Amino acid sequence: MAESIKTAVNAFYAEYSAYPSNTTGKTDATFLSLMTTTNTNGGNYRGIAFLEVPPKFTNSSGIVTPKGFYKGSSQSNFFILMDTGNVGYVLPKTLSSTLTTTNVPNTVAVWVVDRDTNTKAVGTFK
Repeated sequence: MAESIKTAVNAFYAEYSAYPSNTTGKTDATFLSLMTTTNTNGGNYRGIAFLEVPPKFTNSSGIVTPKGFYKGSSQSNFFILMDTGNVGYVLPKTLSSTLTTTNVPNTVAVWVVDRDTNTKAVGTFK
């Protein structure tokens, strides 16, 4: 799912020469609505659905890990960072203090925190 989100964000950028608005840094309900529906809010002026999300990856909080990824019934939104300043990297620590302080050379990075180790990210970067 992380790769699909990244691909959709890059498609949004290719269409509008700007990244989708996302102030929370997570794949919340607003982000889900912007990327998966044909509404024209949040910069999606042409009303393009950039992403199809299977039901197991959604709930009222947006795009989430499927049930069973974490112990019990816990689910979590994906973290997402976009290189809006065109610096050539993103810094995951800005969204999750337990993750790396190393710059990640990506224009878009999407991840969740590993279910067994909260200092490890699982997603579109290593």
